[in-house]
Amino acid sequence: MYASKYHINTLKEAPSEAEVVSHQLMTRAGMIRKAAGGIYTYMPLGLRVIQKIEAIVRDEMNRAGAIELLMPVVQPAELWVESGRWEQYGPELLRIKDRHQRDFVLQPTSEEVITDIARNEIHSWRQLPLNFYHIQTKFRDERRPRFGLMRGREFTMKDAYSFDRDEASAQASYDAMYDAYMRIFTRMGLEFRAVAADTGSIGGSRSHEFQVIADTGEDLIVFNPQSQYAANIELAEAPCLVATRGQANETLNKTATPNAPKCELVAEQLQRPLTDTVKSVVLATENAEDKAVVKIWLLLVRGDHDLNDIKVAKLPGLEGFRLASEAEILDTFGCVPGYLGPINPLKPVTVIADRTVANMSDFICGANEEGYHYTGVNWGRDLPEPQVADLRNVRAGDPDPNGGTLAIQRGIEVGHVFFLGDKYSRALTATFLETDGKPAMLQMGCYGIGISRIAAAAIEQHHDAKGIVWPRALAPYEVVICPMGWNKSETVRNTAVEIYEALRGHGIDVILDDRDTRPGIMFADWELIGVPLRITVGDRGLKDGIVEVQPRRAEAADKVAVSSAVAHVLQQLESL
Repeated sequence: MYASKYHINTLKEAPSEAEVVSHQLMTRAGMIRKAAGGIYTYMPLGLRVIQKIEAIVRDEMNRAGAIELLMPVVQPAELWVESGRWEQYGPELLRIKDRHQRDFVLQPTSEEVITDIARNEIHSWRQLPLNFYHIQTKFRDERRPRFGLMRGREFTMKDAYSFDRDEASAQASYDAMYDAYMRIFTRMGLEFRAVAADTGSIGGSRSHEFQVIADTGEDLIVFNPQSQYAANIELAEAPCLVATRGQANETLNKTATPNAPKCELVAEQLQRPLTDTVKSVVLATENAEDKAVVKIWLLLVRGDHDLNDIKVAKLPGLEGFRLASEAEILDTFGCVPGYLGPINPLKPVTVIADRTVANMSDFICGANEEGYHYTGVNWGRDLPEPQVADLRNVRAGDPDPNGGTLAIQRGIEVGHVFFLGDKYSRALTATFLETDGKPAMLQMGCYGIGISRIAAAAIEQHHDAKGIVWPRALAPYEVVICPMGWNKSETVRNTAVEIYEALRGHGIDVILDDRDTRPGIMFADWELIGVPLRITVGDRGLKDGIVEVQPRRAEAADKVAVSSAVAHVLQQLESL
């Protein structure tokens, strides 16, 4: 490709709404252009990146035995009603009507459609196992789309769905997809972690996220540097930090703590460590049959810890919880938030303590009276033993029960694998005939990769002050040839074209910049775009029979003989 016949339109400044590096650089490099909030056009350079990501994904999915098809973007509402997700999914599901006033959705995912295909196409155990996948446009009506391709409304995704006879074979399919994902992200040149994760709205019982490591990531990953353990912070088990409960050494006292509605302020006033305080969180659940019947819960975590909503939602009785209203809190505790505690509420309340809190002694908690806290609080003596559960987020430095210390880093989720079991096959009655001639439920797995998000995540991980630094596998072009004085020197033109044609003959994705542009502007463009390798051809170097070859990550160029330039470039590319 010659640059003069291509579309290259870089910008000096990013739009004001571009908050993260990937959004800024993809816009400046001319890879995306905004059509509406969270909706983008992939410009030619950006599309090349997307297509390279798709090619790697297709190659590894096919290698793993998955079969490609293509499901529609617009899906009939009847399938979503049948699965129960028409109401459950929430406002992110874009619901539309056709001219006949029939309901449809703009698909955010395809479990319903693929299960409908399976129940109509799979009849016998002899057809199993099967794994269908497609790469298709998705739409989720995000409340606040932001960060460019990181959290858009319209995006490109690969989703695959496996169908098996029983759980054992379904787990084997899951493992095959897990291994395929490991190969996919390794081939892309990304630093990533596979972490145990919550199944979320998709459902199922086994789940792993594939997280690209980046300081700007929205997700927190808990891991042990000394082992293979890694989990999303939503799922990571938080250890008890108090091995055994100590003896009660203090008497219970109601202590004045004016203007101290937070544990940090209480600890400061009382000149005690924050770790001696207990934080109270009041939740409410409503009766499914009568919304007016409300149950109040008091959850306790140490003052320096944070409640983990995902863990809480999995506790018996707390599915669908909400924060209690101020009126409900006043009615139950007789006190405003900030001074609440488990001792003598006005009305019965279910108390659940985090594991660490359950082993604390002589601790500090709210006295259910504004401006006061109890000190010297002890379980068994001053209040009943609580229910105990893992309620909190892991913190860096927490011990791993299996040895070592836990650390936390940020990541960007780019892939997710789920074992679904019969969640959807049962809802849509997707069965097959077993060897005994009786119908059995299909066991399913679901496997997603955010194609467009990978492009953004790669930039978040690979960039510098000059622009993008693409891994070779994802770069729009692997090599750019920059001739100095293309229109002035026949020798420069001939040498540049000779190297260009030779590289093309070796299957290298190369672009020759034949634009009438000053060298500084030309170099800045390609550094911004992030092409991994640049070859500079100029009269001055050619007088000595050399060209300059500079990897995007290098500070200086290598001076290479023209006769060995192609071999040198091929060797350099192998090391990228």
